[in-house]
Amino acid sequence: MTVDARLRVGLWFLIASGVMVGAWAQFFPQAFYDSFPGLGRSWVSVDGPFNEHLVRDVGGLYLALSAVTLVAVFAKTRETVLAAALGWLVSQIPHFTYHLAHLHVYTSTLDKIGNVLTLGLLVLVPAYVFVRAIRKPQGLL
Repeated sequence: MTVDARLRVGLWFLIASGVMVGAWAQFFPQAFYDSFPGLGRSWVSVDGPFNEHLVRDVGGLYLALSAVTLVAVFAKTRETVLAAALGWLVSQIPHFTYHLAHLHVYTSTLDKIGNVLTLGLLVLVPAYVFVRAIRKPQGLL
């Protein structure tokens, strides 16, 4: 797989992740709060009371990141890819750090591992995309 193809796969991964989380939180905030990430797990409700405004804001953030990343996929410019990756990093590094510091809210080791792996991917993938894009010549990818 070429570097360009790996970049595109990374961008599409971010879009898919963002749309899934964003749409669920934005349009079904109570269900998101009660049962995210699904499959019988619950990672949001263990960390504080329901706040519809906050959950919908999170949904909007993920949808906005997905929209910017979608622009990057089709624009295929170094600058748009860098902007999308940077947006994800600015959002996800503090998010990941928060969860690392609060793993005690999860009683299941599976939930702790799942949290670290999934949130870690949302840092590692945009970091990879950012580094690969910054190393490429300016212009089209």
